Amino acid sequence: MDYSVIIKKAWEGYDASKKIKSIEDISAMVSTNQVFRITFDDEDIVIAKFSYFGKYEYFKEDHRIIHSLSNNLLYPFENVLTKSLLKNNRVYIYHYKQGKTDAWVVFYNPTRILNRLPRKLDEHYIVKLGQQIGKFHKACSRIKNVLPKSSKTLRTDIYALLHQLETDEKKFGTAMQADFLKFHCEAFLRNRSKYNMKTFEILPVFIDWNIGNFSVDSNLNLYSRWDYDWFRMSYRILDFYFLSRVVSAAGDKTVFSYLIDTMNEEGFILFLKEYHKINPLTANEVRFLKEMYRFFILNYVIKDGKYFFNAQYAKKLQAEAFDIYLPSVDRDFDADILLDALKLS
Repeated sequence: MDYSVIIKKAWEGYDASKKIKSIEDISAMVSTNQVFRITFDDEDIVIAKFSYFGKYEYFKEDHRIIHSLSNNLLYPFENVLTKSLLKNNRVYIYHYKQGKTDAWVVFYNPTRILNRLPRKLDEHYIVKLGQQIGKFHKACSRIKNVLPKSSKTLRTDIYALLHQLETDEKKFGTAMQADFLKFHCEAFLRNRSKYNMKTFEILPVFIDWNIGNFSVDSNLNLYSRWDYDWFRMSYRILDFYFLSRVVSAAGDKTVFSYLIDTMNEEGFILFLKEYHKINPLTANEVRFLKEMYRFFILNYVIKDGKYFFNAQYAKKLQAEAFDIYLPSVDRDFDADILLDALKLS
C-alpha cells in the first residue's frame, strides 16, 4: 500500500491549495496504524493517522465523540486532547476505497508535549497520577450527556468473538483452544450480571495509558494526551489495567507482556487510594477489574490482536494469552487486597 499517495489524496480533499513538501513516517512500529508528519511548502505541520482496521463507521464515530469531548472539557483539561482538523464544522476523515483496499485518514494538529513521566515511578509520581486521573474522569463524567452516542459496547465485542469462534474456530488454533476462549467469553458475560454492571457509569475512556501516550507539566498535572487507538465510551475501570502497568514496580518496558499481577502491586494500591479520594469507587467496580482485564485480553489481544499489533507482537501476545493471561484471571487477581486498602466491602 502506497501510504503517501493516499495521504496526498486525503489532503487534496481537505485543502488542495496548500501544497505538501514532505511526508515522514513517525509510527511507533508496534501497532498496525501508521502515523505521519506532513510538512507543507510554507513550513506548517500536521499529523496524519492512516488506518485500515475495523469499520470506517466506528472510526468516524470515535473521532466525532473525541472532538466533542475536547471541545467541551473545561479547565484545567480544556487543551489536553489532541485536536482533529475540521472541514465544514465536522471532523474531516478521508475514506479511501479501491479494489481490496479500504482505508481512512484523519489529520491532527501537532500535539504540544511537555514532560514524559519516568519509566519507573516513585511514590510522589504515583500519588499525583492517581489524583490527576481521578479529576480527569470526573471532568469527562460531567459532560458525558452532551457527547454523541456510541454504538460499541463490551457485550457486542464479546458476542462478535463468540460468533467468530462458532463460524471459524480454526483461526484461533485447536478445538480445545476455541473451547477455552468460549469459556472465558461466557464467564465475562455471566459476571456482567453478577456484579450489576448496568449500574456502572459510562464515560469516555482511552484505555491505552502508557507513558508514551501522554505528557505532564512541571507540577505533574496532565498536560496532553494523544493516540486514540482504543478509545470508546465505556466504564472508567477499563482504563485501570494500563494505569496499573504505568505505576508497576517493573515500570514501562520496550518489550512488554500483559500480566495481571500489576493490579495487586503496592504501586497500584497507592494509585487507587489517591484516585478514590478524588473520585470514589464502588466495591463492585473494584471486583470487576478482573473482568475488565479478561475483556482486554479477549478483545484486543485475541479477537483483534493481529490488527492492532504488528505480526511479531501479535503472535507473542496471543500465545501468552493462552498460556499465561487467561489462566491467571480467576487465579491470580485478589480484589480483597484492593477492597481492604480502600476500606470498601
